[in-house]
Amino acid sequence: MNIEELIKSNQPICPRKELIINLWVTSSNLNVEVAESVKSFGISMQQFNVLRILRGQKGQPANLQTIQERMVHKMSNTTRLVDKLIEKKLTERFICENNRRKVEITITKKGLSLLDELDPIITEAEERCTKNLSVKEVETLNQLLNKLRE
Repeated sequence: MNIEELIKSNQPICPRKELIINLWVTSSNLNVEVAESVKSFGISMQQFNVLRILRGQKGQPANLQTIQERMVHKMSNTTRLVDKLIEKKLTERFICENNRRKVEITITKKGLSLLDELDPIITEAEERCTKNLSVKEVETLNQLLNKLRE
């Protein structure tokens, strides 16, 4: 189904506007699909993103600014997300010994265990979302989206 049919537009849409609407709608659909995968584990997509960022630190702590810079959704309230993850015992917060104004966050063993459990589920969701594209189409689309962000 093309985007005009999807949004029930009875007027043709110029290609650039169609692209933007297509990206919004597709992004929303993909977010819903993947969010459903993590929802039953009691975390949001943004919390999942924070956990993956912290796992990527390979045991090294990250500060709130580092997490914020790496977040997919830049509008997220990083402090609130980390607080919720601390409540769930998935992350820990420490005051830096060298600079008491600096707060460092690490992922806990429970957080790593949760990600280990989620990894195959997320991979399956990603495969469902991209099943209609060939490997070459995925590569091309990635190149075009990277170019669009430049």
